[in-house]
Amino acid sequence: MPDRPLNATAASLLGFLHEGPMTGWDLVEYAQQRIGAFWSLTQSQVYRELTAMASAGLVRAGERGRRDRQPYEITEAGRAAFAEWAAKPPAAETIRFPLLLTVLFGRHLPPERLADYLAGHRTAHAARLAEYEQVAAALPGEADEIDPYSVATLRFGLAYERAVLQWFDALPGPLRPGAPGTGGARPPAEA
Repeated sequence: MPDRPLNATAASLLGFLHEGPMTGWDLVEYAQQRIGAFWSLTQSQVYRELTAMASAGLVRAGERGRRDRQPYEITEAGRAAFAEWAAKPPAAETIRFPLLLTVLFGRHLPPERLADYLAGHRTAHAARLAEYEQVAAALPGEADEIDPYSVATLRFGLAYERAVLQWFDALPGPLRPGAPGTGGARPPAEA
C-alpha cells in the first residue's frame, strides 16, 4: 500500500490502467476524452503520479517503445489501493468557476469586456452541450445496462450544461450580453 492515501488524480490513473497498459501520453489523452469535461489532469501531473506510483509498487513500468514511450500497468497492490480509494466516500465538491469570480468583481471591468467574457463562456457551454447531446443521441437503447456509469456521468454533463445556460439566460439585465451599454450581441436562445 502507498505511504500516503491516493489522491483523486492517482486513483483515476489506476482506474484507467484497469483497462490495460498505457503510456503517460496515452493516459493524458484518455483522461482528456473520458474526464476532461469535469476533471483536469495536466501532463506533468500524470508523469509525476506515475513516478510516485511506480516507486510505491502500484504500477509497473514496461519496456520503452517508440519515441521512448514507456507503458505502465497496474499491479495487484495498485488494484488493492484503487479498491480502497473507491470504497471511501468521495470528498465534497468545490466549485472553481473562474467566470463567477470575474462576475463577482465585474463592477471593476468595462461593461463591454464583461459582456464579451460572458458571451464567450456561454458560447463554449452551448457547444459542450451540443457535443454531449450528440454523444447521448448515438447511445444504443441498452446503454443504461451496458455501461450505466458512463451514462450517469454523461447525464450529469447534460444537466450541468443546461443549468449553466439557464443561468446565463437569467442574468440580471446589466450583465446580459447585448444589454444596453454592454456592446455585445445577445446570443441566440437554445432550442
